[in-house]
Amino acid sequence: MAIGVLDSGWLDSARQCVSPYFNQRPEGEVSLLVVHNISLPAGCFGLPHIDGLFQGCLDINADDSFAELAGLQVSAHFLIRRDGEVVQYVSCDDRAWHAGVSSFNDRSGCNDFAIGIEMEGTDVSGYTDEQYQQLTLLTLALMAQYPMITLDNIVGHCDIAPGRKTDPGDSFDWPRYKQAILTATT
Repeated sequence: MAIGVLDSGWLDSARQCVSPYFNQRPEGEVSLLVVHNISLPAGCFGLPHIDGLFQGCLDINADDSFAELAGLQVSAHFLIRRDGEVVQYVSCDDRAWHAGVSSFNDRSGCNDFAIGIEMEGTDVSGYTDEQYQQLTLLTLALMAQYPMITLDNIVGHCDIAPGRKTDPGDSFDWPRYKQAILTATT
């Protein structure tokens, strides 16, 4: 089962929801995949607010918790919703603004060389079978397109911004995800 084809950094099977929050990668390198989680409001799923946040048009009056997000300029390359829908905001060839202050293998500024995938969820809510399936397929497509992304170069936001970030959280099943990738590539 395939997820689609990457063309100029865009996945043809993803719903495109283009973000203005990106710029050119300084070196053009893609060698890291970062798994995040997001829900807006926290713990609420299936709402349009994530798209609004990443597109710069979040209605900050829609929920009291959104006030702290006013003016925030963030994006990710992909979002995988609870039902398995894949949404793409930024071309993988461009730098999305998902990692913030970060470091991987003594190299700072992970946005420069990473692809960010948001999982609709929370640190404690767990993720759906559909999300793991789509994440695995997306990861395989990305690894085929960007061969510097290896199993060792797939991390959580918590790994590149320890003490600052905790996602994708204890509820994310790393062994299940990495075993699915390993099984598909051997």
